[in-house]
Amino acid sequence: MKKEDIRIRIKAQKTLLSPEEKRQAALEAFERLENHAAFLMAQRILMYHSLPDEISTLDFIEKWQHRKNFFLPRVNGVNLDILPYDQSTLKLGAFQIEEPQGDDTTDISEIEMIVVPAVAYDKRGNRVGRGKGYYDRLLAETKAIKVGVAYDFQLVDEIDAEPHDVKVDIIVTPRGVFSVKRST
Repeated sequence: MKKEDIRIRIKAQKTLLSPEEKRQAALEAFERLENHAAFLMAQRILMYHSLPDEISTLDFIEKWQHRKNFFLPRVNGVNLDILPYDQSTLKLGAFQIEEPQGDDTTDISEIEMIVVPAVAYDKRGNRVGRGKGYYDRLLAETKAIKVGVAYDFQLVDEIDAEPHDVKVDIIVTPRGVFSVKRST
């Protein structure tokens, strides 16, 4: 399925969710993630500060911030800087997303797991982002485990992937965890 068609369909489905359905879906999906071996073993995790139309990361970050080393991205031109999570330094940045401030950037090679935002995923690990390529550029530079967390309806049958697209390794939804099989 074409990426723009997926964006339109998923956006429409998100508008149908009630606040309680959103809260429950985030609770269930992130409970699955926090019980996954990859999360339990990782200490340095790049999260994202969710937008209102994304499955919320906020309670999960709050719950685990003192037990894991969380980092958040900050837009820097066409790339993303990675900074330690500190609630007190967050300010609205690019695209009205709360981003960390300061100069304490971290190299992507130090990150063990990345929770990757997307509009949709397929079971082969392909993802549809918002179309700017920030995460594809970042993910191409790392061997960290890449995890997509999403509503169930964000897992689609097939995405028309492009050569520069970087796949995720694991997809977590309220109903299940899907490990992507890599071809060698």
